[in-house]
Amino acid sequence: MKHKAFTTGLLDFIQQSPTPFHAVQNMVNTLENAGFQRLDEQAAWFVQEKQVQGRYFVTRNDSSIVAFDIKQPLLEQGIRMVGAHTDSPCLKVKPNPEIIKQGYLQLGVETYGGVLLNPWFDRDLSLAGRVSYVDEAGNMAHELVNWNKAIAVIPSLAIHLDREANDKRSINKQQHLPPVLMRVSDNKTSLNDLLLEQLNKESSKAVSILDYELSFYDVQPPAIVGLNDDFIASARLDNLLSCYTGLMALIHDDNSQNTLLVCNDHEEVGSVSAAGAQGNFLESVLQRLTGDNEAFARLMAASVMISVDNAHAVHPNFADKHDANHGPIINDGPVIKINANQRYASNSETSAMFKQWCEQADVPVQSFVVRSDMGCGSTIGPITANNLGVRTVDVGVPTFAMHSIRELGGTKDAAYLYQVLRQYFAA
Repeated sequence: MKHKAFTTGLLDFIQQSPTPFHAVQNMVNTLENAGFQRLDEQAAWFVQEKQVQGRYFVTRNDSSIVAFDIKQPLLEQGIRMVGAHTDSPCLKVKPNPEIIKQGYLQLGVETYGGVLLNPWFDRDLSLAGRVSYVDEAGNMAHELVNWNKAIAVIPSLAIHLDREANDKRSINKQQHLPPVLMRVSDNKTSLNDLLLEQLNKESSKAVSILDYELSFYDVQPPAIVGLNDDFIASARLDNLLSCYTGLMALIHDDNSQNTLLVCNDHEEVGSVSAAGAQGNFLESVLQRLTGDNEAFARLMAASVMISVDNAHAVHPNFADKHDANHGPIINDGPVIKINANQRYASNSETSAMFKQWCEQADVPVQSFVVRSDMGCGSTIGPITANNLGVRTVDVGVPTFAMHSIRELGGTKDAAYLYQVLRQYFAA
């Protein structure tokens, strides 16, 4: 697949996936179109070992997904796994969010994950997520909702009212972040009423709202930018880029290896949840495929995991924030992420394996190590390696402005990563 065509598909996927719920729903649609069958965690799966072979997927919390394609006996071949995460830093709506000030309706928000806050000001924002409600028959139902247009903004304070804004302004998350939605003439407007109206516009028969998980997002669509079209600018590159790349590698794989993709929610807040990497979702799926502890241990010993999460490209204006010998360059290929304190799961064996797959795929490869006097982020890689005991390498494509409302990557790098994952699944 040519890198321009791949990038177009990636940007369309991100545009259609404003929340982890929407990302998983879009992945489900793609998998079903590719012939994968849905499994239910509450139902029995495989009565006989031969039934394990085939293409399947299962979701948890509507925000995490495991998809796998089993072609050979698991204990003979092991399984080639790719891991990513569906969530991104954002602003989430509080349970009782309505704020009426100076005749404006605002919604109170919490910061989710390590949000870079300044870029959220003066953006055209919309709202999306999952809503639980009572329908006309009195039953509880769940639906995804998305306004799909700009309905809110967080206005900056004019510099005339804060002359030191460019030098000393700080952001108070409680006071300064509630987005403005509209002018109101009374205090009766509620988010639940707005949700009912939106749900019923989208053909749901909702009578009352029970609960919701809603996030604001920037409606500006992803774009290819740069004088020579070098870059992709988009929200949620971290980490929907990896989800999409792993998904495409999985569905287009036609080799004899057993393959699996896991995309977990809640990585940005530590992965401690039933749907997060510290939960038992992936482990539970793999145990159900093997049937007993002995077989599970043998399978993990024969398997490999590539944890895919974006890497920090060396920023030309802030090059001193990098180790001079480990500054990844955009469009120079995927990055192996290494940390002596195991914030990344890569070791010499798994790094060597990834380098060989890159060589076989004719793809350049880079390395990242954080400055020795700076802290290091982490991924689902060490968590998965710890939980499963599986050999793991942490990799990602280089990006600028990680955790901003609009991040910057390279037009070639996602396709490079796709080529390597295809090689990995074929090896």
